[in-house]
Amino acid sequence: MPRIHRTGGRRTRAPRAAALRAPAGQGPQPPPAALHIALVSEHASPLAALGGADAGGQNVHVAALAAALADRGHRVVVHTRRDAPDLPDRVPLRPGVEVRHVPAGPAEPVPKDELLPHMARFGSRLEADWRADPPDVVHAHFWMSGVAALHAVRRLDLPFAHTYHALGTVKRRHQKEADTSPADRVDWETRVGAACDRTIATCRDEVGELLAMGLDERWIDVVPCGVDPYRFSPRGPGVPRRTDRHLLVQIGRLVPRKGAGLSIAALVLLPGAELVIAGGPPPDRLGTDPEACRLRDLARDLGVADRVRFTGGVPRVAVPALLRTADVVLCPADYEPFGIVPLEAMACGTPVVASAVGGQRDTVEDRVTGRLVPPGDPVALAEATAGLLADPALRAACGAAGRRRVLGRYGWDRIAAATEHVYRDVRVRRRDPGGPLTPAASRRA
Repeated sequence: MPRIHRTGGRRTRAPRAAALRAPAGQGPQPPPAALHIALVSEHASPLAALGGADAGGQNVHVAALAAALADRGHRVVVHTRRDAPDLPDRVPLRPGVEVRHVPAGPAEPVPKDELLPHMARFGSRLEADWRADPPDVVHAHFWMSGVAALHAVRRLDLPFAHTYHALGTVKRRHQKEADTSPADRVDWETRVGAACDRTIATCRDEVGELLAMGLDERWIDVVPCGVDPYRFSPRGPGVPRRTDRHLLVQIGRLVPRKGAGLSIAALVLLPGAELVIAGGPPPDRLGTDPEACRLRDLARDLGVADRVRFTGGVPRVAVPALLRTADVVLCPADYEPFGIVPLEAMACGTPVVASAVGGQRDTVEDRVTGRLVPPGDPVALAEATAGLLADPALRAACGAAGRRRVLGRYGWDRIAAATEHVYRDVRVRRRDPGGPLTPAASRRA
């Protein structure tokens, strides 16, 4: 059975940690040694500006996880692809965290769906780097990072954990012929999952998808994404807003699956509200962005263009102010592997109306921290939002409940502790000759 790690709040399934407990009668044990952790994030650099086509939640996750692991005393190196010629080889991100730019393919931006041919080169460079300075554990993020890491860990016999962040099977199901992923993405995802020591899923919904792919449930852990509750807080500055209208906010990449078109359609039924859509290219390039143009045309055709504002990409430091100013945050994605924005809104004390898909079914508690609605239904989205807008006391209660839920479950300190537990369990099980063999250990047997 997959282990769902306890990060606070109500107990779900406790991690299987018997191998890490001190033997009976031996008394207090010394604190565990610090680890050298290699995070691989081939397209999602923790240094990247957010809001572009391939820069979003994964960038946030990798940067925050690296920082939280460093706060626990570990040395963390993030390996990401060099996408500009003037990038230094190594960049200190903060004490204990270094970003290394790996030369693999042209030193320029390349759409992530076109990066697979460069992963062999990426993996060869990882192998050379790790042969000189081997990490205690490798944790790859996204399937192509897993492909590159697998090349190196097989040769060096390193402990290997993997987080998908998104699955090709789900993307293909929803996008159908619009899916631009490489044709062999699902095959590669299956190979990586079958070969790594541990798959770290970010929500319960993902576990079902992984089992359908044929992965062994014994080697799946569930550790959610997190949020910084000090940066994302109800306290702090807001942004200027009109006082005669309710403010709805949607933040995310400008891609159709994020559902901004649904929010615009719902606005027709919410005459007292305005909608801010934050994300996408810089403001001066919105006029040439295909999705921004499509959404502007939709708003004009529906007669709500005067109540929709596009900000373009928002600097990360400006996001909390926007979220805490909103009356309601909308997250109406067609599918969402996890979804960090709902957590960030809840941390700011703002209620969320989200589609009941993926990780949002775990994070948003319906009628407690906001509302969950069927995906693809603008009427349901509008009705749920209208109910919150009509009742200030309900909005305040949902906002306070959301803040409590984040503090109890989703702080990065808790997420890092649960992730570290997985790392140590992988290392212990690799050394346990009497225990069940992980996929990677089976290759060595």
